[in-house]
Amino acid sequence: MVTEYTVERVKSGIQGFDDLIEGGFPKGTTVLVTGPTGSGKTTFGVQFVYKGAELYDEPGVIVTLEERSRDLRREMLAFGWDIGKYEREGKIAIIDGVSAVVGLPSEEQYVLEGNLNAEDFLRYVYRVVKAINAKRLVIDSIPSIAFRLKKEEEIRSVLLQFNTILLEMGVTSILTTEAPDPSRGKISRYGIEEYIARGVILLDFVEKEVELKRYLLIRKMRETKHSMKKYPFEINENGIVVYPSGELY
Repeated sequence: MVTEYTVERVKSGIQGFDDLIEGGFPKGTTVLVTGPTGSGKTTFGVQFVYKGAELYDEPGVIVTLEERSRDLRREMLAFGWDIGKYEREGKIAIIDGVSAVVGLPSEEQYVLEGNLNAEDFLRYVYRVVKAINAKRLVIDSIPSIAFRLKKEEEIRSVLLQFNTILLEMGVTSILTTEAPDPSRGKISRYGIEEYIARGVILLDFVEKEVELKRYLLIRKMRETKHSMKKYPFEINENGIVVYPSGELY
């Protein structure tokens, strides 16, 4: 008798997206969201954590390494997302990884020191995840981790170590990175991110009648049947909306 294998799914909170991945991300997986500047990577990650708290009662941690926590909260209000509300309820924690690096004081509860090495960085994130019993984690972004390390050649070993720790945590994680040239197959800054992640999602643009349109492509998703089609999406007042049955313009 063959035992049926089922994969526990974590809903993304991205409207229309779960239809493309059999109902959600595999629980405990690490997903890389990559794309050029302005493609929506940060919004995708924050929406994943925010909707987890709002709709599914799943706490989440956001590690922001490119903008201050206060700026992130303000920007997300454009979508009606009151992150502060869920911080006060202990359902969301934002780790400020910017202030110390640029030499600014921070009044945040969770702040990364400016001179942390890779092990200290990982240990701090782990502590915050455990402190709020987080089920979801977003790290925005990998190139900013490399910047903090001052030695980009260390990023390969750090990512491998980080992926192992994430899997041990049991959280479902999104890591963001820059795609230097998706049209030529260069979908990550360091060329290793897509190999350590169990899922890879590319957000990019296509030009249509002198206008840039957004599309999403699932390059990889372990334990999941998915198409390799390009799906249109938009960022509106509700955040990211994917159109699973839509034509690519």
